[in-house]
Amino acid sequence: METESSVALAKRLAEEHGVDVEAGKRMIMDSLGGVPIGRPSTPDEIANLVAFLASDRAGTITGTEYVIDGGTVPTA
Repeated sequence: METESSVALAKRLAEEHGVDVEAGKRMIMDSLGGVPIGRPSTPDEIANLVAFLASDRAGTITGTEYVIDGGTVPTA
């Protein structure tokens, strides 16, 4: 997930390797084995799922696990 600390790490990697911050982010994603959607999740995306699950619209959802990692960990 793209947090303040992950962006700070990307900036540090970028400075160390003489590249831009986006390349620093790619370094992090590559170290995780790649992120199929090509970008990290955002805090807003996580919050949207939490808001949905807390809403009446999700009233019949039970016993489900949600993985929000852009496809990094195969689930099938």
